[in-house]
Amino acid sequence: MPSFRLLPIALLLFGICFGFAAPAFAQASNIADLVNALGVGGFPEREAAIKALVDSHDPHVNEILQELNDGRLFVSSDGGRVYLQGGTADAPTYADPITGAVAADVDPDTMGKVKINNAVRTLLSSAMSQLTLRSPDRAARLAAARDLLKDADPANLALLDTALAAETDATVKSTMEAARAVIMLKTSASDADKKAAIDTIAARGNKDALTILTTALASAPADLKPAVQADIDAITRNLQVWDVAQNVWYGLSLGSVLLLAAIGLAITFGVMGVINMAHGEMVMLGAYTTYVVQETVRSVAPGLLDYSLAFAVPAAFLFTALVGVAIERGIIRWLYGRPLETLLATWGLSLILQQAIRTVFGPTNRQVINPTWMSGSFDFGGLAITQNRLWIVVFAIVVFVILQLVLNRTSLGLQMRAVTQNRRMASAMGIRTPFVDAMTFGLGSGIAGMAGVALSQIDNVSPNLGQNYIIDSFMVVVFGGVGNLWGTLVGALTLGVANKFLEPYAGAVLGKILILVFIILFIQRRPRGLFALKGRAVEQ
Repeated sequence: MPSFRLLPIALLLFGICFGFAAPAFAQASNIADLVNALGVGGFPEREAAIKALVDSHDPHVNEILQELNDGRLFVSSDGGRVYLQGGTADAPTYADPITGAVAADVDPDTMGKVKINNAVRTLLSSAMSQLTLRSPDRAARLAAARDLLKDADPANLALLDTALAAETDATVKSTMEAARAVIMLKTSASDADKKAAIDTIAARGNKDALTILTTALASAPADLKPAVQADIDAITRNLQVWDVAQNVWYGLSLGSVLLLAAIGLAITFGVMGVINMAHGEMVMLGAYTTYVVQETVRSVAPGLLDYSLAFAVPAAFLFTALVGVAIERGIIRWLYGRPLETLLATWGLSLILQQAIRTVFGPTNRQVINPTWMSGSFDFGGLAITQNRLWIVVFAIVVFVILQLVLNRTSLGLQMRAVTQNRRMASAMGIRTPFVDAMTFGLGSGIAGMAGVALSQIDNVSPNLGQNYIIDSFMVVVFGGVGNLWGTLVGALTLGVANKFLEPYAGAVLGKILILVFIILFIQRRPRGLFALKGRAVEQ
């Protein structure tokens, strides 16, 4: 009796389970039939099968369409079943596109690729964008919205309306609204809807919006053309302002690089009066130190590769500072008061260092990988800012502030300033000028090494790296004022911004020539630069 009493309950549970399972089996069968339909008929039938797959809302559809777009779906000539090809060209394998189960009884000679044409490719791109709009990944939805904005197919209007109703992210929703507005301009919508679409596009205020409105102006209704033209004029003025700001940013970015390369030269040139033609090679040594540190971290602790710059900065400073002290003690100290011999000696030293690097590392460029936190870019208003340039600007500011603290708040800095203003008086007061000279040269070389760390993130690491910046560094020092750090800062930023404003009109080479001519004329009026040092020895 108990078993008979349990029979209705068992039948009820079986019915419930079958009720849930039946739709699943039907759906699985349906999606399999839709996938197999991709291999039946010609291109029109293929387009119909793609649309049916999109309407099925199956989670495998996006991946299947991607495989079709990549040419990896094959159909058997005997049974009409579609397979996913894998393996190699000599030994291909065929699997179920949905489950991934490899089929063992497939004859490769009976398989043919599911062909697509340009119309099918366009439909595939749109279909995959539609499916991606439903993705839980924000980046995927944003990319799909941008694709729809670029395509602006009126057939996607209903899909966009559905996606807009469910979207919560402001950036993704704004892109979807812009795509919908462009579609509205292509349809026979009412003038009120078109006016709202024009306002939506104009609110973006970027170059894409300007292009869209310029295209829409020709086909806009007569009563809307003045509004469209007014929006075009407003966007044009806004973009011109942002172009100026973009050039300023590029100039500041270049100025920060020049500051890092020149600030060490300003110290050695200002304190010691030495024209160090090997200063660029100190920058180069810092860049190669970064490469060596990164390769060491990669082999010893790959998980710390993103933090390799934290080890490279102090390593580059210490190594190049020691090289600088060795140069001062071994060469420069014997040539004080003989500027021509010093210039020739340091120039010869630069050639020796370049050849030494070629011997050790080879003549080809070495790759230094940017950390993930220094990769990519972002938009700030109408500015396009790359992460590596932004961090170099921050790094230059930090180095400048620390150097100011060293010069103004430490005993070594006090002695350096005393030697700069009057070397003989400083020596008479008990300051060991040879020691100050060595430390000054080491400090300037160490800062040049840190400049090499920064330059390795934006330039090729090669034996000629320093030569690309040595002339610009001398121009910055002479223009700003020899030995004056604030003058070096102002000079670097001024020349960087001026260079970027001249390049669009005069070209890179002619722009540098014009800058050089300007500096020559400037020092005719102010021989000691923008910020001249004070002191009896300096006056003499």
